Amino acid sequence: MDIGDKLDRVVARYEELGRAATEAAGQDQRAYARLAREYAELQPVVERIMALRKIEAELDDLDALARDPSGEAEMRRLAEEEHRALKAKLPGLEREVQLLLLPKDKADERNVILEIRAGTGGDEAALFAADLLRMYQRYADARGWRLEILGLSDTGIGGLKEATASIGGRGVFARLKFESGVHRVQRVPATEASGRIHTSTATVAVLPEPEEVEIKIEDKDLRIDVFRASGPGGQSVNTTDSAVRITHLPTGIVVQQQDEKSQHKNRAKALKLMRARLYERERSAAAAERAAARKSQIGTGDRSERIRTYGLTLHKIDRVLAGEALDELIEALIAEDQAARLAELQ
Repeated sequence: MDIGDKLDRVVARYEELGRAATEAAGQDQRAYARLAREYAELQPVVERIMALRKIEAELDDLDALARDPSGEAEMRRLAEEEHRALKAKLPGLEREVQLLLLPKDKADERNVILEIRAGTGGDEAALFAADLLRMYQRYADARGWRLEILGLSDTGIGGLKEATASIGGRGVFARLKFESGVHRVQRVPATEASGRIHTSTATVAVLPEPEEVEIKIEDKDLRIDVFRASGPGGQSVNTTDSAVRITHLPTGIVVQQQDEKSQHKNRAKALKLMRARLYERERSAAAAERAAARKSQIGTGDRSERIRTYGLTLHKIDRVLAGEALDELIEALIAEDQAARLAELQ
């Protein structure tokens, strides 16, 4: 099927949805909501298709005018100039339409669970992990998202062993999903008297948060242990067994929460994190199946192996870690992903 046929089918589906939604209005609210949602999703696509077709029609008219031997020379010249100017706009509009037609990741509009863990590099790695958490906090504030800390394990000197947070808002996963992976910093630590460059790492995981109805967790599949919360060095920070550790027996996934004084609240947070882990496990399995199916055609290219290096190879490190220039990196990663997916459609 060529691109013209695909566009025809999209427009036909859009018109069909409009008629069906009109018929369902006032009769079946659930059906109406579903039809109206799909109709709204297709609207920007159809608008760009109509704009593309308008330009194509105008180009045909201008081409005919420029080639008309009975026309005045000046009119033919003007038609040729306008044809060239209009044709220059065509590739950009065609790319817009192609991008709009790419399959949507159904998780793009989801809230996320963000996990940050210090890697190699000792105290400097823990300080870097803390820098990353602040970076995402500032970025979330700038975009009007809600960030809630679910758990923190600090070093007592301003660093973080690990942190877990939930981030809610519009399009959170779409913006942050490429942040998952290893982050590495190369810089001179404030504690380094000789001025030597130190390399340390932290890992970031961005998990889309599922609805409860999507991930059913049976009580029989869980082992729940309670214990007293502990702080840096292992000292007790609570006199009751409020900390919660949940093990999902079929998969072996373990989550733990101890930041709240209430066992009930820790349990709720742990289950929220467990659902996100199980949802990501399902998504990864589905992605692996798709990747295996097309491996012979396009090769591998495991995104999880990529490492973002701050410092020697990343400009504006201060502005990036302040959350101000993070969009530049995110936009570049989104564009790279779009280009790869467009190439798969060729």
